[in-house]
Amino acid sequence: MFIRIVVFFTMLFWSGLAFGAHPLITDDAGTLDKGKFQLELNGKYDHTDKDGVTEKTTEIATALGYGVTNNMDIVLGIPYQYTRTEDSDTTNTEDGISDISVDLKWRFYERDGFSIALKPGITFPTGDDQKGLGAGRVTYGAFFINTKEIGAWAFHLNLGYKRNENKVDEEKDIWHASIASEVEMAKDLKGVLNIGTEKNTDKTSDTNPAFILGGLIYSISENFDVDFGIKGGLNKTEPDYSILAGITLRF
Repeated sequence: MFIRIVVFFTMLFWSGLAFGAHPLITDDAGTLDKGKFQLELNGKYDHTDKDGVTEKTTEIATALGYGVTNNMDIVLGIPYQYTRTEDSDTTNTEDGISDISVDLKWRFYERDGFSIALKPGITFPTGDDQKGLGAGRVTYGAFFINTKEIGAWAFHLNLGYKRNENKVDEEKDIWHASIASEVEMAKDLKGVLNIGTEKNTDKTSDTNPAFILGGLIYSISENFDVDFGIKGGLNKTEPDYSILAGITLRF
């Protein structure tokens, strides 16, 4: 019982390693059935104004998941990033493929609407670290994922760790914690809410980024979803706001 209680309060998101039901950042413990695929095409726009500098980042992420067994998935993530930085004198842009990720999610416990999964993952230095598009080295992490379903509601909790090996002088030991909820508002329509924080990768800052997110998921059919969300920063180290949208196809 003690282990179940501890695990219930542990689960993780990391942007490059975890994929929740978009637009959620917090992952859920669900997996695909054996032999099934899931394709996600997600877009995100981040906007930050700080000290006279405006940074606008657009990311297009493709995630392809495959059900190895009924309770184990493998997920390939390929992100593309475009960043525009402006001040009173100059404008700089960078764009390209970021670091590609591979995750394995194993749901090892499920009972009475409560499930637990373990999700190790790794990223490869496919992005140009000199342009701010990647870490420059292989990174890895391991996360617990927990989901509790109660009627029309579902709750997800994340806690975990990422070893952020890098060439860009960032912190290497990164923790993340987040919690999310989903509720069925009407037939085929869900509302979602998400809040979380993680260790700042900036060694010069003592403030850890924190966010809050709200959005909707609409199921056009059993195997086709569209979604939209807005994320706000709860402190100055998080982007001022983000707009998220995506589609999910299962086959």
